[in-house]
Amino acid sequence: MEQRNGNPVLQKVAFVRGDGRSPSEIRHISARLGVFGQADGSAYLQQGLTKVLATVYGPHQPRGKSAGNMLKAVKGIVNCQYSTAVFSFGAGVRKKRPRGDRKSQEREQQLRHAMEAIINLELFAKSQIDIFIEVLQVDGSEFCVAVNAATLALIDAGIPIKDYAIACSITVADDVTEKDEEGAQDGGSLIDANWVEECSPGFTLSIVSLPKVVDETQTQSSLILAHGAGRRLHLSRLEALRQRALDACKDIRDILDAVVRNHLHTHAAIQSVEK
Repeated sequence: MEQRNGNPVLQKVAFVRGDGRSPSEIRHISARLGVFGQADGSAYLQQGLTKVLATVYGPHQPRGKSAGNMLKAVKGIVNCQYSTAVFSFGAGVRKKRPRGDRKSQEREQQLRHAMEAIINLELFAKSQIDIFIEVLQVDGSEFCVAVNAATLALIDAGIPIKDYAIACSITVADDVTEKDEEGAQDGGSLIDANWVEECSPGFTLSIVSLPKVVDETQTQSSLILAHGAGRRLHLSRLEALRQRALDACKDIRDILDAVVRNHLHTHAAIQSVEK
């Protein structure tokens, strides 16, 4: 505490989250490609303590119910399965149904929409691409980590994509009025929330950054998913929160792009040695 003219002056202390991060700081990210040899493409992604494995099969000829709908299709279809391991929550907590529940089905549809936006499906007419997500450990923002892992798995499978689909969550845990565009003055808006922060009263937005749409606005396209706990978001705050999440998506993209480039460089070096 400083003193000015003999009077104490309170210093402004930067807001620090429970895990030591600032409100706009993402968690540590580590990723690997080609971790599952039996799939056409695979990726393991860990963001904080959230761990996700993504595998891709295809493109291949549609089977089952999808086969009858593909006779006149001019684009390929994307099939997604989203499951959470029964041991993923830890601390003795077990998930009763690893897949097939309502939340998993919603995540599958949301993931499919995101993947359809980046895959050049016109190149795979009458074909099917399967994407399987397995959440191995849950510590917040698992759907966003799943989107990022699925993107890496598509790249590992060699499937042409328009751009990365990068997701990041933003959580508003306190009912406060943000005073600037950054929204970090009061610590109410938290980027890349962990499990404890997501469970606090408030709401969470999952923002998926998609390839830019070429139109007169030239704005970044994004997919916004929301879930909350008894609290509403005023529409006037949505754009500022979306922009903060998209800025974080750029940081995540840089990290994942470096992982992809390093993987390709290592793979090329191994092939040259084998020859």
